[in-house]
Amino acid sequence: MQQTINKISQLVAELKALPAITKENQQKLDKKFRLEFNYNSNHIEGNTLTYGETAMLLIFDKTEGIHELREFEEMKAHDVAYKLIQDWAKDAEHPLTEAYIKQLNKLILVRPFWKEAETKEGHPTRREIKVGEYKEYPNSVRLQSGEMFEYASPIDTPIKMGELMHWFNTESEKKELHPVVLAALLHYKFVLIHPFDDGNGRISRLLMNYVLLKNNLPPVIIKTHDKKNYLNALNQADTGNTDAFIKYIAEQVIWSLEIQTKATKGESIEELGDVEKEILLLQKQLKQQSEATQKATIELIIQAFEQNIFPLINTIEKKLEPLFEHFFETTKYIEYQDDNSGNSTNVQFPKVSWSDFQANWLHNDFEGTNKMVRNFRYNFTLKGLKKSVQAQSYWISLEARFNEYNFSITTQNGSNKTTNYPYGIMQDVSVLETTANILVKDVIEGLKRDTNK
Repeated sequence: MQQTINKISQLVAELKALPAITKENQQKLDKKFRLEFNYNSNHIEGNTLTYGETAMLLIFDKTEGIHELREFEEMKAHDVAYKLIQDWAKDAEHPLTEAYIKQLNKLILVRPFWKEAETKEGHPTRREIKVGEYKEYPNSVRLQSGEMFEYASPIDTPIKMGELMHWFNTESEKKELHPVVLAALLHYKFVLIHPFDDGNGRISRLLMNYVLLKNNLPPVIIKTHDKKNYLNALNQADTGNTDAFIKYIAEQVIWSLEIQTKATKGESIEELGDVEKEILLLQKQLKQQSEATQKATIELIIQAFEQNIFPLINTIEKKLEPLFEHFFETTKYIEYQDDNSGNSTNVQFPKVSWSDFQANWLHNDFEGTNKMVRNFRYNFTLKGLKKSVQAQSYWISLEARFNEYNFSITTQNGSNKTTNYPYGIMQDVSVLETTANILVKDVIEGLKRDTNK
């Protein structure tokens, strides 16, 4: 470990002896560290955005690929958190407090959500993940060996976090520990407490980099392809060998310093093998997508309706229901085409029961035949606003198109938006909520405009 720390001191001395880095090269270096840290730290925790998609999101504010909304939101939030610790590091008098750490957790998790969990007896359950608050339930993990690894209990967590802050701020003032040692130990001691229901890994790496940046060292990037070695070093620390973890972190600091030295010298900071690594990651993703991709069958189309389209329609109408009493009537009809006749069929509601239609239409008309649904359009209208001279009406429409390897849903209020979905996957409730909110909000905005005239 000490040899690795000495190597860091040597590289820092060499870096200080060089002419100051140019503004252009500093920008390239900052961009590389920013993208590498955000991509890798989130990817380690299961975020599926590729490096390229991460760059598109953070640099150009554009989304690509089929991902859950939360993955985009948390990547952007993590980027904000990274900028925040950079600001903290620039303030020489800035103390690290529990309040700031809670702020980081609230920031990177965006909002409360529900997550699969286990009861004490090992039964599956669901638990709301609160943001910016210490855990209320144990979050111990089961190791591959079957043993349970115990983190701090919910009762002990506030005490242990207070002790951690006292230890860190005392050591920071004493300046006896090398900054890399201090950063690594803060990371490890934080993980050992695991104070939050979620986000502990990302916060531990943010805190570690806060210490490094505060001491004029570059950030550590734990590469996703090196996750196994990273976890192994943490496991060694669990057995009492914290030097192994410190050495691992110090080796990553060396990588960052070497990149910083190249940038300062004006050399290329694109690493040999970067393209190959990206291709391997892309190849893995394409393979996973290929394995998951299913060709359209009537069974998969029925599943798409039952798991995604009908629930979306029901969500829209449930959100609009409080407004029904303010209109003379509501109307609903659907229109669909099959690939054999090409003719359109219209169904009016409530002439036909909506619940019966959802339960029986596809099974009666398509199941067991060689016909396929190709297009489906849903239209819902709030007709005749009461207590209004104009008696305005407001409508909502969406169209589903069933392609060979995916189906698309196009919302047609305000501005058209089309989203593609693979067959055989039930969309998260939050995805349906987001789509429904977009459509309902258009109605609300129209009502507000008309009632304020």
